Amino acid sequence: MHPTQPTHPTHPTHPAVRPRATALSERVPAPDLARGALLLFICLANVHHYLYARPAGVRGYPAAGAMSALDRVVTVLQTSLADARAFPMFSILVGYGTWQLVRRRLGTGTTPPEVRRLLRRRGAALLAVGALHGVLLFSGDIAATYGLLLVLLAGTLAAPRARGLVVLAVTGTVLAGAAGLTVALPGAEDAAALTSVTQETVPAALLTRAVEWGSATLLQPLLVFGAVAIGALAARRGLLDDPARHRRTLLAVGAGGVALSAAGGLPLGLLAAGAWETGTTGTLLAGGLHALTGYAGGAGYAALAGFVVVSASRRGGFGAPGRVLVALGRRSLSGYLGHSVVFAALLPASALGLGAELGVAQAALLAAGTWLLLLLGAAALERTGGRGPAEVLLRRLTYGRPR
Repeated sequence: MHPTQPTHPTHPTHPAVRPRATALSERVPAPDLARGALLLFICLANVHHYLYARPAGVRGYPAAGAMSALDRVVTVLQTSLADARAFPMFSILVGYGTWQLVRRRLGTGTTPPEVRRLLRRRGAALLAVGALHGVLLFSGDIAATYGLLLVLLAGTLAAPRARGLVVLAVTGTVLAGAAGLTVALPGAEDAAALTSVTQETVPAALLTRAVEWGSATLLQPLLVFGAVAIGALAARRGLLDDPARHRRTLLAVGAGGVALSAAGGLPLGLLAAGAWETGTTGTLLAGGLHALTGYAGGAGYAALAGFVVVSASRRGGFGAPGRVLVALGRRSLSGYLGHSVVFAALLPASALGLGAELGVAQAALLAAGTWLLLLLGAAALERTGGRGPAEVLLRRLTYGRPR
């Protein structure tokens, strides 16, 4: 049987072994390459939410009148290429990695009920990590959202048939597009701004972040469950496990998805930058198109990573930049939490308060610099063979103490 086909043995052919995390040397490189590279876009997509002390605009950006010309250019680029494009890719890879885990565990003789329990333990662990991240650092946390989805959808993600995943993928894509329409609602600009970054005392910031995080964790699953299902469907075909076999598909999805995403994000980017004036209907369409094509961008970025792996293998392997990106991707949860540590220390009013002074372009430079620091940290851990601290914690909470 081809390794990418789903296997649900009724009678295990070999004894079940104690669950363990996948060794670093056993990981498929394409998803890690995508995670390492797109953590830059996560940094860019999140940093502008820390900017305050000016009127709020579209998607948490400052109002166009409070931006410089360079800020407007950066806003258009980020809205078209990064905002609501990076987290769909990470969501797709959560679904992809979940099916890899399911297939691997079933292959070692673990029963389907035990696999579902393992997924729920992992989900509960992610939920706990996300709660700490959301309350202590950044209320727009996404880790808890993934954890909640693993708990709720464990049965569907581990099911022998893909029918339920198809329903989730279609429904979730439609809902994500519909959610983008809310950008045109009255008060949407103020709702997108994070009140927690404006709080001047640590206790007030903690309390406000807790409220914001709770609201986000209840609503965000509606935006990403479709992408998680798409990733699980892709994993059943092994698109990133054996990218050489699917090279043409990956190139088509990669090039087409990224191009469609950039084009679909441009109208909202122009609105956010004040370069296009339109009425409510135009704003509705721009918001819906931005959200819907974000799924295309997420799939496109993941597919391009697979295509790059094929190209690198034909040249004899990754060069130093590719190896460093993979190293960060292997520690993407630590990188994700790490970027929030930097931002939370520098930008909110309860910390150094730089968020009141930096423009969008300056904040983007800070985001890029933070990503470079994450790359350096990941490279240092890769040389010693060490996992990221968040990965160690998640592994311990999921699998227990190693024996």
